[in-house]
Amino acid sequence: MIELENITKRYKKNEVLKGVDLKVQKGDVLVIIGPSGSGKTTLLRCMNYLERPDEGTVTIDGFTVKGNHPSKRDILALRRKTAMVFQHYNLFKNKTVLENVTEGLIVAKKVSKQEAREIGISLLEQVGLAEKMDEYPSRLSGGQQQRVGIARALALNPSVILFDEPTSALDPEMVGEVLSIIKKIARDGITMVVVTHEIEFAREVATRVVFMDEGQIVEEGVPEEILVRPKHDRTKQFLKRLVREEDYAI
Repeated sequence: MIELENITKRYKKNEVLKGVDLKVQKGDVLVIIGPSGSGKTTLLRCMNYLERPDEGTVTIDGFTVKGNHPSKRDILALRRKTAMVFQHYNLFKNKTVLENVTEGLIVAKKVSKQEAREIGISLLEQVGLAEKMDEYPSRLSGGQQQRVGIARALALNPSVILFDEPTSALDPEMVGEVLSIIKKIARDGITMVVVTHEIEFAREVATRVVFMDEGQIVEEGVPEEILVRPKHDRTKQFLKRLVREEDYAI
């Protein structure tokens, strides 16, 4: 489903990603963890060319984009296979909840307004916000805004959904409602890549976990391997700060 080869990204002299190779199978929920500045979000954004890698290739659902000089057509084709759920929601403030969900369908996919409305209402019901469809984002809590963002991503029927720290901007009491929606999507078999610090969420939902540090993948495997019995000292050091000692074996 996703294959990254030698993904390298530099900002002047700072090499943020150092030749990363990664494969994600169809239906996988890949969770990427690691300290701040490790390259997690940059790698995620390189998957749909929101950030252009300086070297390497990205393949999603059979479509490949190479290097840092792709055509606009290739980038658009790659992005149509993905949907992004952002850390800070990125909703249109001047559009209602329903309009935020249907905008991509009408503009990018040329779906009729009536069909888009039906799809949008169905998805808002799925995330528990149908009663808010005529509200504007400013009237919603952070958790509700993020759930609108998830509905907007689902509306595009993408091959892959990319989540960039979907709960990090939320108050603690709102984290659970967003994570429960993501868990529900995971049960539906949609391929997802999630950058997060929520270790318990990773343990419950991930099919595979990647630990990154200093622009490289240090360790990857099933949650039981990485979150409970990590092999690499750097992974163990990271988890000690986030997980109760009795929850892992080192």
